[in-house]
Amino acid sequence: MNDNPVSGFNYLMRGAGMLKEPSLRVFVILPLTINILVFSIALYFTFTQISGWIEQIMNSMWDWLDFLRWIIWPMVTGLVVVFVMHTFSMVANIIAAPFNGLLAEKAEELLTGKPVAGAEGFLGALKDTPRIIIKELGKLGYYLARALPIGLLALILLFIFPPAATLLWFLFGAWMLALEYCDYPMDNHQHSLKDVKTHIGNKRMTSLAFGSGTMLGTMIPIVNFMVMPAAVCGATIYWVEALKKAE
Repeated sequence: MNDNPVSGFNYLMRGAGMLKEPSLRVFVILPLTINILVFSIALYFTFTQISGWIEQIMNSMWDWLDFLRWIIWPMVTGLVVVFVMHTFSMVANIIAAPFNGLLAEKAEELLTGKPVAGAEGFLGALKDTPRIIIKELGKLGYYLARALPIGLLALILLFIFPPAATLLWFLFGAWMLALEYCDYPMDNHQHSLKDVKTHIGNKRMTSLAFGSGTMLGTMIPIVNFMVMPAAVCGATIYWVEALKKAE
């Protein structure tokens, strides 16, 4: 099958395997360092504040649902964790965007053996930062325009069927992460955000599986430190082997 979830997870795993490549190590350092710093803060907030947030949500729920507390509590916990980790993942991606593009460039050159007309080096990545930040803000606008109605729907579902609320927000986060990471290799080929949405939308199951694997990785302590560079390399493999060929 050209569009299946197994391929999506496989791209992420293969991306993680590419981090061992000696020629990529220097380009992994900066994204990895940024990810470690941001997710260290995320883990601190999660472990020190999450119980209070969950209790506030639980106390705001209708009294007649109290007998389901033992079922609802883990669902609410999952929703909060997904929200926190996805939010911090977006922050990390905005900060590291220029260096993620450079990593995608070098990963593609390693995969294809052909030069990519990208940033070419850390200085080039820094010079390209204003353009990249503007594009990242465009992604943020796309996210917010959908996060508000989806978040409202998730809040309603939280009081009706909590697992559906968690799943809805998780899938939205997975789609956003697929969009975020696939943009790095495609941006090196002057593709717009609209192009990226079209390409990954044509392989929705694969893209959602890739994003879901990335989302799950952000929720696992220590593993989440490595998720960003692994997802950049995984998205680059996805671009080279599937998305680019579909043009």
